[in-house]
Amino acid sequence: MVSKSLPEQRAVTFRGSFPALITPMHNGAVDIAAFRKLVNWQIEQGSHGLVPVGTTGESPTLTPEEHMQVIEVCIAEAKGRVPVIAGTGSNSTQEAIDYTRHARDAGADAALVVVPYYNKPTQDGLYAHFRAIADAVDIPIIVYNVPGRTVANISVETLARLSHDCKNIVGTKDASADLTRPSRQRLASGKDFIQLSGEDGTALGFNAHGGVGCISVSANVAPKLCAQFQEATLKGDYAAALTLQDRLMPLHHALFVETSPGPVKYAASLLGLCSAEARLPMVPVAESTKTAVRAALFHAGLLN
Repeated sequence: MVSKSLPEQRAVTFRGSFPALITPMHNGAVDIAAFRKLVNWQIEQGSHGLVPVGTTGESPTLTPEEHMQVIEVCIAEAKGRVPVIAGTGSNSTQEAIDYTRHARDAGADAALVVVPYYNKPTQDGLYAHFRAIADAVDIPIIVYNVPGRTVANISVETLARLSHDCKNIVGTKDASADLTRPSRQRLASGKDFIQLSGEDGTALGFNAHGGVGCISVSANVAPKLCAQFQEATLKGDYAAALTLQDRLMPLHHALFVETSPGPVKYAASLLGLCSAEARLPMVPVAESTKTAVRAALFHAGLLN
């Protein structure tokens, strides 16, 4: 493993479409061969970066050894062609530091650190959590706000305080669905603070408010379309982006009619990328979900 210095990492551009990669499974184990193929296919299809071991990657049920292996394999397969933002969050601050340190040493370009779940820390607790990680590990950190999963919701003000106090807290993945946040955050943290959407369906509006990309579930199965969509918004061509949005919107919706990553893993199985298998407590999706996913893939032109 080769670590990178902070200046090298900060020079990386985090813009565009970043699939929140699924973790393929086979007979209860991580399917490393399928994951390697997925990483290479994503790059070939035009994804601008990769995010292993996030929520979509079933981070809560991977063992620590699996968690680290998936990150290492992703970095090894990417071979520097696109940036890798490794999921390293935990509701334990020390565990998040350990995972973030591992990601840095493995050669990740940044760490995606989720707001601590279950504990329900105060805003002061959230500040202290992220400050401790930033102080301990010299890697760019993207703060992941997903209150629907974590219950805790980091405020614009707390995130701004972190962005000003910690040079390596460089951006946020926001899955709050609050489209006022990117404008408010830009005003509070500055225009150079990186804002990535964490919700495909509202990514169009998010980028219009100053966002520069999306850490995407849909990009697992529609990487080329998602990359083209992001490129259109970044060029300011919102007419082209809207056309792509209309093509993708049924997919964005269908992949969340049941808890993710069940639907997206089923979609991936239909495209021959990997099995639909997920790890308990995730179970196979309902027949109604399968119907919705198939129809959405057909609408997007991804399935005949």
